[in-house]
Amino acid sequence: MKNRIDVIAQEESYSNLSSFDDIELMNKAVRNYRDVITASIKRADVRNRLIALLEILKRHSCKQIGVSYMCKNTIAKKLEVSYKTVQRLMKKLVDLGMIRQVEMKRKKNMLQTANAVIILPVKEEVTNKQPAKKSKKCPTIKTKSSSLKQNINNTKRNNSVKLSSANFIAHWVPKSFAELTSYFYSEAKAIEEFWKVVKQCNRVVDHMNGLRAFTEEQELEIGVQAFKEFVMKIKSGAKMIKGKFAYFNGIVNNLMDKLYFDDAFMSR
Repeated sequence: MKNRIDVIAQEESYSNLSSFDDIELMNKAVRNYRDVITASIKRADVRNRLIALLEILKRHSCKQIGVSYMCKNTIAKKLEVSYKTVQRLMKKLVDLGMIRQVEMKRKKNMLQTANAVIILPVKEEVTNKQPAKKSKKCPTIKTKSSSLKQNINNTKRNNSVKLSSANFIAHWVPKSFAELTSYFYSEAKAIEEFWKVVKQCNRVVDHMNGLRAFTEEQELEIGVQAFKEFVMKIKSGAKMIKGKFAYFNGIVNNLMDKLYFDDAFMSR
């Protein structure tokens, strides 16, 4: 059920949402956020669009400092991208802790109107965050080879891959994903856990309608691609310090972050 919108779109409301005392502080925050985006976003097209979006929000946040209320369709025209791309870019800025969106309603008819977008003040941990140092005193934990690595080594010796008998796999695991993973894992529980990782990474983006970032078909395609990459990483000798599922989770997340901003993939 959708939450009730209690904030009315009027000058007093926008002033109350203002997050800065003066424009220079807002400009300084945006400069910091540009640096963070430049350093953390690998894809050049996504990086440039995020910075361009921040600039648009900044230019339209001078009356009530830090608060803009331009509709997404107008932003899409300015950026020359689709409405859905603007939605994804906004969500990325929210996830990065740079903006916050507040739903608004018109005073005249109490219907929903464009969200107020608030540029947030810089937190110390955003700009001054240092990478965690590895402890030299931490002893190396020796673990046994995983069943995946053993199967791959056996494959090299036998020059063939034999399908494992992964019986009683849950019905909610797609057949093509189950067949792929069963080449390397014989336990149904492990196969099901891999698919749970994919499902959990595909987060809800529209809570009102329960819509997730990717469709079921896109989700399956990502899961299969991620598992193939997982196998290749193990073949190349990658170490899974936190375990195979945590390692696989990282691959799926990175792949979803990349494809979420791929218009060609998202329009399928």
